[in-house]
Amino acid sequence: MKTKESKDKVGSIPEPTLRRLPWYLSFVKLLQTEGHRYVSSPRIASGVGVDAALVAKDLSYVKLQGRTRVGYETTALIEYLEEFLGFTQRHRAFLIGVGSLGSGLLADKGLNQFGLEVRAGFDVAQELIGTEVAGVPVHHIDELALRIQAEEIKIAILTVPILQAQLMTDRLVRAGIKAIWNFTPFRIQAPADVVVQNTSMYAHLALMFTRMKAAGERQGQGEA
Repeated sequence: MKTKESKDKVGSIPEPTLRRLPWYLSFVKLLQTEGHRYVSSPRIASGVGVDAALVAKDLSYVKLQGRTRVGYETTALIEYLEEFLGFTQRHRAFLIGVGSLGSGLLADKGLNQFGLEVRAGFDVAQELIGTEVAGVPVHHIDELALRIQAEEIKIAILTVPILQAQLMTDRLVRAGIKAIWNFTPFRIQAPADVVVQNTSMYAHLALMFTRMKAAGERQGQGEA
Protein backbone atom coordinates (compact mmCIF):
# COMPACT_ATOMS: atom_id res chain seq x y z
CA MET A 1 0.00 0.00 0.00
CA LYS A 2 1.23 3.44 -0.88
CA THR A 3 0.79 6.25 1.59
CA LYS A 4 1.21 10.00 1.36
CA GLU A 5 1.97 12.15 4.36
CA SER A 6 -0.96 14.48 4.78
CA LYS A 7 -0.18 18.12 5.29
CA ASP A 8 -3.81 18.89 5.95
CA LYS A 9 -5.00 19.46 9.47
CA VAL A 10 -7.50 17.05 10.95
CA GLY A 11 -9.82 20.02 11.41
CA SER A 12 -10.15 20.37 7.63
CA ILE A 13 -11.76 16.92 7.31
CA PRO A 14 -15.59 16.78 7.47
CA GLU A 15 -16.90 15.67 10.84
CA PRO A 16 -18.96 12.79 9.38
CA THR A 17 -15.74 11.38 7.91
CA LEU A 18 -13.98 11.61 11.27
CA ARG A 19 -16.91 9.78 12.85
CA ARG A 20 -16.68 6.95 10.33
CA LEU A 21 -12.92 6.40 10.36
CA PRO A 22 -12.99 4.58 13.75
CA TRP A 23 -15.66 2.25 12.32
CA TYR A 24 -13.31 1.36 9.48
CA LEU A 25 -10.43 0.90 11.91
CA SER A 26 -12.37 -1.48 14.15
CA PHE A 27 -13.56 -3.56 11.20
CA VAL A 28 -10.09 -3.81 9.64
CA LYS A 29 -8.71 -4.89 13.03
CA LEU A 30 -11.30 -7.66 13.08
CA LEU A 31 -10.25 -8.77 9.60
CA GLN A 32 -6.62 -8.75 10.69
CA THR A 33 -7.37 -11.13 13.56
CA GLU A 34 -9.00 -13.45 11.00
CA GLY A 35 -5.78 -13.51 8.96
CA HIS A 36 -6.65 -11.10 6.15
CA ARG A 37 -3.58 -9.30 4.78
CA TYR A 38 -5.46 -6.97 2.44
CA VAL A 39 -8.88 -5.32 2.46
CA SER A 40 -10.73 -3.41 -0.24
CA SER A 41 -13.06 -0.42 0.04
CA PRO A 42 -16.09 -2.58 -0.90
CA ARG A 43 -15.16 -5.07 1.84
CA ILE A 44 -14.93 -2.31 4.44
CA ALA A 45 -18.16 -0.82 3.14
CA SER A 46 -20.08 -4.09 3.47
CA GLY A 47 -18.64 -4.65 6.93
CA VAL A 48 -19.77 -1.31 8.36
CA GLY A 49 -22.87 -0.78 6.25
CA VAL A 50 -21.94 2.21 4.08
CA ASP A 51 -21.35 2.78 0.36
CA ALA A 52 -17.98 1.71 -1.06
CA ALA A 53 -17.53 5.07 -2.79
CA LEU A 54 -17.96 6.78 0.59
CA VAL A 55 -15.23 4.62 2.14
CA ALA A 56 -12.85 5.48 -0.69
CA LYS A 57 -13.67 9.18 -0.34
CA ASP A 58 -13.19 9.10 3.45
CA LEU A 59 -9.81 7.41 3.12
CA SER A 60 -8.76 9.91 0.45
CA TYR A 61 -9.04 12.71 3.03
CA VAL A 62 -6.24 11.11 5.02
CA LYS A 63 -4.16 10.48 1.89
CA LEU A 64 -4.40 6.71 1.88
CA GLN A 65 -4.05 4.87 -1.41
CA GLY A 66 -4.79 1.20 -1.96
CA ARG A 67 -3.31 -1.09 -4.58
CA THR A 68 -5.34 -1.77 -7.71
CA ARG A 69 -7.39 -4.99 -7.44
CA VAL A 70 -5.76 -5.73 -4.09
CA GLY A 71 -6.83 -2.97 -1.75
CA TYR A 72 -5.17 -1.77 1.43
CA GLU A 73 -2.66 -3.73 3.45
CA THR A 74 -4.45 -4.30 6.74
CA THR A 75 -1.47 -3.78 9.05
CA ALA A 76 -0.40 -0.57 7.35
CA LEU A 77 -3.97 0.73 7.24
CA ILE A 78 -4.46 0.06 10.95
CA GLU A 79 -1.21 1.75 11.89
CA TYR A 80 -1.93 4.76 9.70
CA LEU A 81 -5.47 5.26 10.99
CA GLU A 82 -4.46 4.81 14.63
CA GLU A 83 -1.76 7.44 14.28
CA PHE A 84 -3.93 9.81 12.26
CA LEU A 85 -6.81 9.62 14.76
CA GLY A 86 -4.49 10.16 17.72
CA PHE A 87 -5.04 6.72 19.23
CA THR A 88 -1.31 5.97 19.45
CA GLN A 89 -0.69 8.95 21.73
CA ARG A 90 -1.42 8.89 25.45
CA HIS A 91 -4.01 11.48 26.44
CA ARG A 92 -4.55 11.85 30.18
CA ALA A 93 -7.92 12.90 31.54
CA PHE A 94 -9.92 13.43 34.73
CA LEU A 95 -13.54 12.35 35.10
CA ILE A 96 -15.95 14.63 36.93
CA GLY A 97 -19.00 12.98 38.52
CA VAL A 98 -18.56 9.39 39.65
CA GLY A 99 -22.18 8.27 39.44
CA SER A 100 -23.42 5.23 37.56
CA LEU A 101 -22.35 6.56 34.16
CA GLY A 102 -19.06 7.93 35.45
CA SER A 103 -18.24 4.67 37.21
CA GLY A 104 -19.00 2.77 34.03
CA LEU A 105 -16.59 4.94 32.06
CA LEU A 106 -13.89 4.50 34.69
CA ALA A 107 -14.29 0.74 34.33
CA ASP A 108 -14.18 0.86 30.53
CA LYS A 109 -10.73 -0.45 29.64
CA GLY A 110 -11.45 0.16 25.97
CA LEU A 111 -10.70 3.85 26.43
CA ASN A 112 -7.06 2.99 27.09
CA GLN A 113 -6.87 1.09 23.83
CA PHE A 114 -7.85 4.25 22.00
CA GLY A 115 -5.33 6.47 23.75
CA LEU A 116 -7.38 7.92 26.62
CA GLU A 117 -6.07 7.30 30.13
CA VAL A 118 -8.47 8.40 32.87
CA ARG A 119 -6.15 9.15 35.76
CA ALA A 120 -8.73 9.99 38.46
CA GLY A 121 -12.37 10.63 39.19
CA PHE A 122 -13.81 13.53 41.22
CA ASP A 123 -17.01 13.76 43.22
CA VAL A 124 -18.57 15.28 46.35
CA ALA A 125 -20.07 12.10 47.81
CA GLN A 126 -18.17 11.28 50.98
CA GLU A 127 -18.69 7.55 50.53
CA LEU A 128 -16.73 7.73 47.25
CA ILE A 129 -13.84 9.94 48.33
CA GLY A 130 -10.68 7.94 48.89
CA THR A 131 -12.01 4.84 47.15
CA GLU A 132 -11.14 3.37 43.77
CA VAL A 133 -13.32 2.41 40.83
CA ALA A 134 -11.71 -0.22 38.63
CA GLY A 135 -8.34 0.83 40.02
CA VAL A 136 -8.92 4.55 39.38
CA PRO A 137 -8.76 6.75 42.52
CA VAL A 138 -11.64 9.05 43.40
CA HIS A 139 -10.85 12.46 44.95
CA HIS A 140 -12.94 15.27 46.36
CA ILE A 141 -13.93 17.91 43.85
CA ASP A 142 -12.16 20.56 45.93
CA GLU A 143 -8.83 18.99 44.89
CA LEU A 144 -9.63 19.32 41.20
CA ALA A 145 -7.79 22.53 40.28
CA LEU A 146 -4.60 21.64 42.13
CA ARG A 147 -4.47 18.15 40.64
CA ILE A 148 -5.12 19.48 37.13
CA GLN A 149 -2.12 21.76 37.47
CA ALA A 150 0.08 19.18 39.18
CA GLU A 151 -0.57 16.47 36.58
CA GLU A 152 -0.91 18.87 33.63
CA ILE A 153 -4.27 17.44 32.66
CA LYS A 154 -5.90 19.00 29.59
CA ILE A 155 -8.95 16.76 29.11
CA ALA A 156 -12.01 16.40 31.35
CA ILE A 157 -14.89 13.95 31.06
CA LEU A 158 -18.10 15.52 32.35
CA THR A 159 -20.73 13.18 33.84
CA VAL A 160 -22.27 15.44 36.49
CA PRO A 161 -26.00 16.14 37.02
CA ILE A 162 -27.46 18.53 34.45
CA LEU A 163 -27.85 21.41 36.93
CA GLN A 164 -24.10 21.29 37.64
CA ALA A 165 -22.94 21.00 34.04
CA GLN A 166 -22.25 24.66 33.22
CA LEU A 167 -20.92 25.50 36.68
CA MET A 168 -18.46 22.63 36.47
CA THR A 169 -17.52 23.59 32.92
CA ASP A 170 -16.61 27.10 34.07
CA ARG A 171 -14.59 25.62 36.90
CA LEU A 172 -12.71 23.30 34.55
CA VAL A 173 -11.92 26.13 32.14
CA ARG A 174 -10.55 28.28 34.96
CA ALA A 175 -8.35 25.35 36.02
CA GLY A 176 -6.80 25.12 32.56
CA ILE A 177 -8.75 22.30 30.89
CA LYS A 178 -8.61 22.54 27.08
CA ALA A 179 -11.02 19.78 26.04
CA ILE A 180 -14.28 18.58 27.60
CA TRP A 181 -16.03 15.34 26.70
CA ASN A 182 -19.56 16.19 27.79
CA PHE A 183 -21.88 13.28 28.59
CA THR A 184 -24.59 15.45 30.11
CA PRO A 185 -27.69 16.36 28.06
CA PHE A 186 -26.92 20.05 28.69
CA ARG A 187 -25.23 21.99 25.87
CA ILE A 188 -22.39 23.55 27.82
CA GLN A 189 -20.76 26.81 26.79
CA ALA A 190 -16.98 27.21 26.74
CA PRO A 191 -14.42 29.65 25.27
CA ALA A 192 -13.44 29.19 21.63
CA ASP A 193 -10.05 27.73 22.56
CA VAL A 194 -11.66 24.90 24.54
CA VAL A 195 -12.77 21.85 22.54
CA VAL A 196 -16.20 20.54 23.55
CA GLN A 197 -17.42 17.14 22.38
CA ASN A 198 -21.04 16.45 23.28
CA THR A 199 -22.08 12.81 23.62
CA SER A 200 -25.67 12.65 24.81
CA MET A 201 -27.11 9.16 25.09
CA TYR A 202 -30.54 10.69 25.53
CA ALA A 203 -30.35 12.49 22.21
CA HIS A 204 -29.47 9.24 20.45
CA LEU A 205 -32.23 7.48 22.36
CA ALA A 206 -34.73 10.05 21.10
CA LEU A 207 -33.39 9.58 17.57
CA MET A 208 -33.83 5.82 17.83
CA PHE A 209 -37.38 6.17 19.13
CA THR A 210 -38.41 8.60 16.37
CA ARG A 211 -36.86 6.39 13.70
CA MET A 212 -38.73 3.39 15.09
CA LYS A 213 -41.95 5.38 15.00
CA ALA A 214 -41.34 6.52 11.43
CA ALA A 215 -40.50 2.97 10.32
CA GLY A 216 -43.68 1.70 11.95
CA GLU A 217 -45.76 4.35 10.21
CA ARG A 218 -44.23 3.49 6.83
CA GLN A 219 -44.94 -0.18 7.41
CA GLY A 220 -48.52 0.63 8.37
CA GLN A 221 -49.02 2.68 5.23
CA GLY A 222 -47.59 -0.17 3.15
CA GLU A 223 -50.06 -2.64 4.64
CA ALA A 224 -53.03 -0.29 4.16
